[in-house]
Amino acid sequence: MIGTVTALIAYAAARGVVIADNAATLQALVRASDYIQFTYLSQSSCTAASPNVENATYEAAMIEVVTPNFWTKTFTPADQKILTKVGSIQWTVTGDASKSGASIPRSTKIDTMLRECIGGGLYGYSTGPRLV
Repeated sequence: MIGTVTALIAYAAARGVVIADNAATLQALVRASDYIQFTYLSQSSCTAASPNVENATYEAAMIEVVTPNFWTKTFTPADQKILTKVGSIQWTVTGDASKSGASIPRSTKIDTMLRECIGGGLYGYSTGPRLV
């Protein structure tokens, strides 16, 4: 597990979010840690001790507290769609299964916090330094 419940509660409080110290919060932190570990760290040179990893885990955990299992949602690229016609309702698929990470829920804030861990192909980013 990345981080602690005590540190998660303090991180959230500094951002005006109240999180209880209970079993559900611990479970949310464990799921958030799994998400960060398997989505960002497992195929990068980053570790739990790398800059921003703990805070990114707390960001993921805050979402998990509100919406349990948010980061483990199962869906296909076909689920990524936009409404393109109202009369005789029509949806257009926007997902692209050919891209790595196409069906992984993501947060632009977490992506930004962990941009050093993403370089190397996740979500189609090129290897090496990126200009943001």
